[in-house]
Amino acid sequence: MRLDVNLLDYALIAIYFATVLGIGLAAKRRISSSLDFFLAGRGLPPWITGLAFVSANLGAIEILGMAANGAQYGAMTVHYYWIGAVPAMVFLGIVMMPFYYRSKVRSVPEFLGRRFNGATQLLNALSFAVAQILIAGVNLYALALVMEALLGWPLPVSVVVAAVIVLSYITLGGLSSAIYNEVLQFFVILAGLIPLTILGLAKVGGVSGLFDKVRQSALGEAGLHTWADSAGKNPMEAHWLGIVFGLGFVLSFGYWTTNFAEVQRALSARNTNAARLTPIIAAYPKLFIPLVTVLPGLIALVLFKDLGKGQAYNNAIPLLMQDLLPNGVLGVAVTGLLASFMAGMAANISGFNTVFTNDIWQAHLAKDRDDGYYLRVGRIATVAGVALGVGTAFIAAGYSNIMNYLQALFSFFNAPLFATFILGLFWKRMTPWAGFWGLLAGTASAFASYIAYKAGMLDFGTELNASFWGAGVAFAVDLLVSVVVTLVTTPKPVEELRGLVYGLSAVDLADDALAGDKKWYRSPVILGTGAIVLAAAMYGVIL
Repeated sequence: MRLDVNLLDYALIAIYFATVLGIGLAAKRRISSSLDFFLAGRGLPPWITGLAFVSANLGAIEILGMAANGAQYGAMTVHYYWIGAVPAMVFLGIVMMPFYYRSKVRSVPEFLGRRFNGATQLLNALSFAVAQILIAGVNLYALALVMEALLGWPLPVSVVVAAVIVLSYITLGGLSSAIYNEVLQFFVILAGLIPLTILGLAKVGGVSGLFDKVRQSALGEAGLHTWADSAGKNPMEAHWLGIVFGLGFVLSFGYWTTNFAEVQRALSARNTNAARLTPIIAAYPKLFIPLVTVLPGLIALVLFKDLGKGQAYNNAIPLLMQDLLPNGVLGVAVTGLLASFMAGMAANISGFNTVFTNDIWQAHLAKDRDDGYYLRVGRIATVAGVALGVGTAFIAAGYSNIMNYLQALFSFFNAPLFATFILGLFWKRMTPWAGFWGLLAGTASAFASYIAYKAGMLDFGTELNASFWGAGVAFAVDLLVSVVVTLVTTPKPVEELRGLVYGLSAVDLADDALAGDKKWYRSPVILGTGAIVLAAAMYGVIL
């Protein structure tokens, strides 16, 4: 798959690297406290945080993985976006962000610590930290494989170069640097993927030509539909119940509403309304991302007959780049892949350093130190997080489709967390130890379900479907254990729950609305409803 890159392509890559590091140096001048480093001083406008929110998720895993899913499972892959992302993003903005933002917490584990107890905070902080290191490793491995295949860079060189660049700009400028780079990366990624999609469609005879060829492929007619065969007889072997409940509710809401790597972007916004708008603004570009991820996967399927046989599905995008792109455009596309990796890994590492510093180190190991001390710890945690990410990069080597690995991680860590969070948010009677034991039991049951599938004790059809059902099991077990423990333990006094539970407002909160926040185009409810309606309308096109 070696690309015929020339001096122009390498010049574009070099310019991008220089720009990224320049943003890090510029952001460093604004870092004077730990709040600046971990949450960008809570001063960013919603369009910046919104683009960073979607870009943080648009990593190399998303691009390579969703194209792989498009080739392997067909049009059903759009479920990850239209039911598996947008509704949860809207729910986060309308319902949950006011609790996160106005409680002034610095992280999701800190919110759980206030709602429940320190043990729940520590359990979530540890599981989140492990998850972010593993996911950062997947990003590193995915990009290194692509760079080795396309440019001939040795695997260790690709890993180290990319890791050092991410390490440099986050250590320098903290979250501000990560966010401004993510906005830049969003446009660079699209600049690489849009030409790839257009040239691919032209080669297969346009949309109608693509559909005709997909019908003649291994996917057949089922590869062009989303719900038509949702009783299990489809390329994903997924039942509509697993799609709606496992992906659309548990995995989706668990990821988008409780994953601090995403929520952190909204917490950096300038006020409550901007924080609520952050995921809702991000939902609109998210609706259209399948056009440059899933669609290229289908194009690769019909152009490369050995895809999924001798050739791994993960190679769909690299194969298209090799076959379709001329020099110059090729340099932009390679830069887009580099950008996608760095956006994803930066989100993982900035989330890791914040949670490690605030929820593990400060909360449980070194309390009551000066602010400068925690700023130094945050920078050291950044270095350690990148080093650990390099160490975990090769765990992903056993997966021909890295999205399967990623969804398994989400079912382990995010699904039970969502159950604990949503029950604690709406049920004031839920006790501190119910939060801890429910979360622990849910996480353990997700691991047990996955191990049973891998051992052949349970048959879910595909690894992806196993993650859907594992997430559902984790959610149900978490809820059951939480209710049982609540009935035999003592709840917190109501006064300690103000601002942390639905219906119990904090009495001392000042209104932080800015001029213009009341206008309709700044309304989270109106914009969120519009995103949901648009997602439903897009489903109508490819039922």
